[in-house]
Amino acid sequence: MNLRRDVFQAIADPTRRAILLLVATQSMTAGAIAANFDTARPTVSKHLQILTECELLQPEQNGREIYYHFNPRKMKAIADFIEPFRNMWDDRFNKLESIMKKYKPKK
Repeated sequence: MNLRRDVFQAIADPTRRAILLLVATQSMTAGAIAANFDTARPTVSKHLQILTECELLQPEQNGREIYYHFNPRKMKAIADFIEPFRNMWDDRFNKLESIMKKYKPKK
């Protein structure tokens, strides 16, 4: 595994995020994934390689085809990182909402 890559670098690219959304609902081959993009197949293969290195996708050989499966466990690192920010914003919006409820416009 390339230690310089992590899940955050993987999801930084919009094409890789689109690939994750595609594969999240069903396992797909590289060809089926590539058919959804207007880029060269080697470009999609490079994206698949990066997603596999970061373990966001897991390849599985099935006969002559390799199917890519979404690995939701690796997304947990992203969710764990984002959660404190989500909590912070929820708190801020709740405070703003309580201030707005107390505010009475002048007539």
